[in-house]
Amino acid sequence: MRFVWGLIIGFIAFPVLGMIYLLSGHAPAGVTDHPFPLEQYIAGAALESRIHHVAPTRDPSTFTAADVASGATQYRNHCGGCHGLPDVTRPGPRPVTYPQPPQLFTPDGYVTDDPVGVTYWKIENGIRMTGMPSFKDVLTDEQAWQIAALVQRADKLPPDVIEILKQPRVFPPPPPANGEQGAAAPKPGTPPKARK
Repeated sequence: MRFVWGLIIGFIAFPVLGMIYLLSGHAPAGVTDHPFPLEQYIAGAALESRIHHVAPTRDPSTFTAADVASGATQYRNHCGGCHGLPDVTRPGPRPVTYPQPPQLFTPDGYVTDDPVGVTYWKIENGIRMTGMPSFKDVLTDEQAWQIAALVQRADKLPPDVIEILKQPRVFPPPPPANGEQGAAAPKPGTPPKARK
């Protein structure tokens, strides 16, 4: 009987104490705060399990050199600001995220051993409670696959693809506001203007 009461109290006490802690104002909430105990393990295990069940598969050999070059252009413009570029250290001051995005062109950040479908899934869906957004409404399906193929080969890219990655970023023009005529496309490397 004591065992049963212990289970009942445990099932009640643990959630109540957890809620008290979360509402006390002491729980980490900022990106620079220390993580919860086991936070990275729990989040990582949940992500890996989800991806294992739903990520599509594709044979990496189906990507052509043109696909990888196109992936380099898309990566440079959409991903390079956070995930880095070849032979470029992290540029100047930038917003802090938690966790920090992996630098995909460094040995510590390579995803070259991940199946290309796993990287595609992350590009398409983003990752909750990190700085990784979903690009489902930004990139076409094929562009997402091309970026995934590019980063899977990050440690063995041909010189022409590395040259594409080193070009200035090109930002798309902002959408027209309230029926106005579209703005002219900005010059390469020019950041988009903030909307008023």
